[in-house]
Amino acid sequence: MTMHTAKKVLLVFLPSESGVDGARSLYSNEESNPLSAWFNHSLRSVIKRSQFAIPPLSLMILSSIEVAGVEQSICDMRFEEFPFNERWDLVGISVQTGMAKKAFLLADQLRAQGIPVVLGGAHVTLFRDSSAPHADTLVVGEADDLWKELLTDLKHATLKPLYQSATYPDLGESRPVYKESLIKSRYFTTNLIQTGRGCQHSCDFCNVHLLNGHALRRRRVSDVVREVERFQEDDQRIFFFVDDSINADPAYALELFRRLIPLKIRWFGQATTTLGQQHELLETFARSGCRALLVGIESIEPQSRRAHKKNQNRTTELVRAITTIRNAGISLYGSFIYGLDGDTLQTPAAILEFIRETRLDVPGINILRPIPGTRVFDRLREEGRLLFDPRDITAFRYTFGQEMLYRPKNIELDAFIESYSALTRQVFTVKNAIKRGMGAPDAKTAVLLFNLFYTHLYRLSRHDLQCQREKEFTEKTILPSAE
Repeated sequence: MTMHTAKKVLLVFLPSESGVDGARSLYSNEESNPLSAWFNHSLRSVIKRSQFAIPPLSLMILSSIEVAGVEQSICDMRFEEFPFNERWDLVGISVQTGMAKKAFLLADQLRAQGIPVVLGGAHVTLFRDSSAPHADTLVVGEADDLWKELLTDLKHATLKPLYQSATYPDLGESRPVYKESLIKSRYFTTNLIQTGRGCQHSCDFCNVHLLNGHALRRRRVSDVVREVERFQEDDQRIFFFVDDSINADPAYALELFRRLIPLKIRWFGQATTTLGQQHELLETFARSGCRALLVGIESIEPQSRRAHKKNQNRTTELVRAITTIRNAGISLYGSFIYGLDGDTLQTPAAILEFIRETRLDVPGINILRPIPGTRVFDRLREEGRLLFDPRDITAFRYTFGQEMLYRPKNIELDAFIESYSALTRQVFTVKNAIKRGMGAPDAKTAVLLFNLFYTHLYRLSRHDLQCQREKEFTEKTILPSAE
């Protein structure tokens, strides 16, 4: 009787260049001081494990799809090198635009060794043609309905060059997610739960509605509750609901979190500040164990909100909404973007006052990222305001506010960098970190750690922006936009 060896598939997650995946400067590759090198290496490890390191949900979902005769594993390259010494029948790489260059280099290296590569993810979905030369197979769009077919084809040696669905997956179908492919001790928690996809808004700097559509698609409440119960069995830590706006469908959220109250979990999530007006839902969130939420404030300048199609969460309602949510016992991470098209040099003072008035527990002060594929990228390219060659979309990368990728509309570049640096220097200090941690409604330790880590990360941001300013901001080094 002939024994058939199982096909071995490896799913790969790549870290970003620096910032949240390891607090690394873009300009200082080596530390000359051994003590400083040890400190920064240790801090990178602490940041990954304590604050940011949660598993890649997309790879958790794919690794949970079972086909007899196929074994799947996950390689999280935040923690390990690629296992070149093992045999792989297929390697799948999830490609984000900010890490596309690194993903393509790895794919090319693997294919040169005769290892078949499948590429998928946001970048491949938006830029299929430029991704194709680096892969044997592409997966375009959400892979929930495609991956089982692909694995079956792999098993029968009939792998196709392209897998693409004509419609979005029906999330009402039961799709249980498992954690067997994870090394649980690596992560802050492995309790990641997704209840739905899609976004009804059209912010021009965001690609969620481009990738997942404008319609809100939801998993069945009973499926989510069962998943929470099952996840609780092997990990008693905090739960993360990773939906972009967990309160976007109030009736659905009300039913779900009422049913989660008896489970006595603790959870973090993302919401809009509209939650401050949804009083019954807010109370249910608090009763079900909500400890902290991320809310996208983006800008408090009305002209910036209009310029970037950020039409939800009107400015006049923001302060009241944030105060209401915090009074319910939920800590808030408020995410700002400074440098939008309505912003001026007076904007930092307004942000500072807003933070003081609302007592935001963790303010995140971001620089606009013109992600290729978004409308803001297209517009800035047409206006000649990009600081990287738009013909090379892999030149875009994710960092923690460590480089300028565009020219702000109303602020000179040097003045913007100075004002952004001054703003983050005022917001993030050890004293403010301790104050915010002590004053947080809940999750006080997490709030303290976020603020302490951000004090370090924004210091890194200021250092790198200054390096970029000194090395690149001349007429010789700034690339013109493509005609």
